[in-house]
Amino acid sequence: MNDKQRYAYPPIGLLIDGEWIYDRPALCDVENPSDETILGQVPKATAQDLQNALESSARGFEIWRKTPPSERAALMRRAAALVRERAADIAPVFTLELGKTLSESLAEIERSATFLDWDAEELRRMYGRIVPTDPPIQQYVVREPIGPVAAFTPWNVPMSAPSRKISASLAAGCSIILKPAEETPATACLFAQCFLDAGLPKGVLNVVFGDPDEVSRALVLSPITRLVTLTGSINVGKHLTRLAVETMKPVLMELGGHAPVLIDENVDVDAVAQMAINWKFRMAGQFCSAPSRFLIHRSGYGKFVESLATKASQLKVGDGFAEGVQMGPLANRRRLAAMQDLVDDAVANGARLATGGQRVGNRGWFYAPTVLADVPLDARIMSEEPFGPLAPCAPVDSMDEALTISNSLNMGLAAFVFTNSMERADHLSRELQVGSVALNVFTSPGADAPFGGIRESGIGREGGPEMYHSYTVAKTIAERRVRV
Repeated sequence: MNDKQRYAYPPIGLLIDGEWIYDRPALCDVENPSDETILGQVPKATAQDLQNALESSARGFEIWRKTPPSERAALMRRAAALVRERAADIAPVFTLELGKTLSESLAEIERSATFLDWDAEELRRMYGRIVPTDPPIQQYVVREPIGPVAAFTPWNVPMSAPSRKISASLAAGCSIILKPAEETPATACLFAQCFLDAGLPKGVLNVVFGDPDEVSRALVLSPITRLVTLTGSINVGKHLTRLAVETMKPVLMELGGHAPVLIDENVDVDAVAQMAINWKFRMAGQFCSAPSRFLIHRSGYGKFVESLATKASQLKVGDGFAEGVQMGPLANRRRLAAMQDLVDDAVANGARLATGGQRVGNRGWFYAPTVLADVPLDARIMSEEPFGPLAPCAPVDSMDEALTISNSLNMGLAAFVFTNSMERADHLSRELQVGSVALNVFTSPGADAPFGGIRESGIGREGGPEMYHSYTVAKTIAERRVRV
């Protein structure tokens, strides 16, 4: 019996009003991206199920918003402890669904718990303020939970994306209805169970699956919902935002990007290439802050491309349960075709294939780590987020040229800069039109710092105290302190 056969795939249900519901017709199959076997089926919520979830969320909100902050924080800490205790059981399910290596799955589980840790502390610091006013008037501002939240999360980070939204909602005093991705449902369900076992009241967290359009219309257009949040694609974000506008709901959108990497002259390009390998090809490049456009000063361009291609060609690709595997499969067949289309287009437009560029094997959705050199700006990959293990490289004559290329798209989520000039680092970090910049390192903001994009990459921020601008509303209270 191999490692994978030892792990049972759990049943998937709808979580409504504190109870799991399993007896619903199947919406779709869950496929193992490593071997194309069917793991299970996703249930389809009925219209009445969705209405029940909304009504449950309304009741849950009335309970949770009145729960003292100390009790909310204690429950979140208990949930985080359960997540960590169950990590060894959740990680294999995670790997079965998404194909990530076990080490990557365990790392995301731990990251998800850190969101709960931080928010459990930060919720005690949602301070109001006193506004100086002429006596006998006293004016002050308080922050109150916005209300029931409708949250939509993607397949690529099936625990940390739900964790960001659930953690923020609970910390702020909101209830939440979560609609996870159909490709990775069991991971989200196992995560939700941790909150139930920690003692979360009924209705504060509901989980539903169903036809995406039916679910989004039911949840977003309902007068019960007060905030709509998505981590996902730009197109889906625009669709949900248009729905939210119909009932004047605020949105929190963390959408796609196309992260540029600006590599200046006189840096150690081999060291940068090693850092790029470790960040670019983790999760097979399927994460929103993955570097996806490499703009290298011409003086070090050839050496960087050669180093990156050599290192990429040495990565071990395979099933996430196999020993020594460094990169798992793509999430589904659609992603496999999308990678090949982008590579073929780049080569047809004059790019040089330095390594990779093809499917690995004939079973499972494996694609070779790919480095493309001399990619022209009119190749699709330079304007479309690849969301996979593709690293397009292009030479530039200056960092000003790289800056112009970086800011040329209508999206701006993350960017990376490598330079030994403090003046240039300061200039580029200020002028790059993105939500986060990493200087001489590949990283992404965690629980304690805001993450999000500008322009078409999103609205609002997740993480840090800035996140609570979305999950709470400011109320001004003016009090005349005299007897009447």
